[in-house]
Amino acid sequence: MRFAAFVPPQADKQPVPVVWYLSGLTCTEENFTVKAGAQRVAAELGLLLVAPDTSPRGDTIPRDPAGSYDFGLGAGFYVDATQEPWSRNYRMASYIEHELPALIRSELPADMARQSIMGHSMGGHGALTIALRDQDRYSSVSAFSPICSPINCPWGEKALGGYIGTDKARWRRYDACALLEDGARLRELLVDQGVADQFLENQLKPHLLKNACAKAGVPLTLRMHEGYDHSYFFISSFIEDHLRWHAQRLGIISAR
Repeated sequence: MRFAAFVPPQADKQPVPVVWYLSGLTCTEENFTVKAGAQRVAAELGLLLVAPDTSPRGDTIPRDPAGSYDFGLGAGFYVDATQEPWSRNYRMASYIEHELPALIRSELPADMARQSIMGHSMGGHGALTIALRDQDRYSSVSAFSPICSPINCPWGEKALGGYIGTDKARWRRYDACALLEDGARLRELLVDQGVADQFLENQLKPHLLKNACAKAGVPLTLRMHEGYDHSYFFISSFIEDHLRWHAQRLGIISAR
């Protein structure tokens, strides 16, 4: 597994807070680091950015026999697969929650007592569900255009059915809305969504997250942006807002 890390200059003097960024379908660790334009703001604020790959890679790793983009390579969906042949390699939940943090802790000047997490699309789903399953680890959580309820969209049904199997009760730990319904909580949540996103109605469904947060009493800031689609142009337009929002909650800067 590969990952990218940006270490800010403040880390020369002391460990710095970590912001995790989880990417979406088809992405590697390079998409965020090359396209989002996050490093300038992270350098100013003193944030260590970690961007993992979205799935295992290599000639021996199984991939979708149909060759589609939304399952297999580039589409790990941040779950621990239980179905063969995926269960031998596709354990992205454990990788993000345990294996990679241990490596970051040992190899980089990271203040692991101060962590935040964010993501885009499939990675937004990953950030939400990972934070909801470990409610004390992250100081803040945000997402761009997240897949809000994989149980209720074609991408999620394909991924969860393939990786986890047909028992939909076992899918719930990988669905943000279901986790909220089952009692998991976040202190607050920031989500940005483009109104011109081609996946908005069929795959992303932010209204389901809005309803689930309202019922659970979780403060949600859902910002709908006219004219923006699903691309990294959208992310680069608002990445500074997210990083400053996380920095406030990590205790780096005061609220305006």
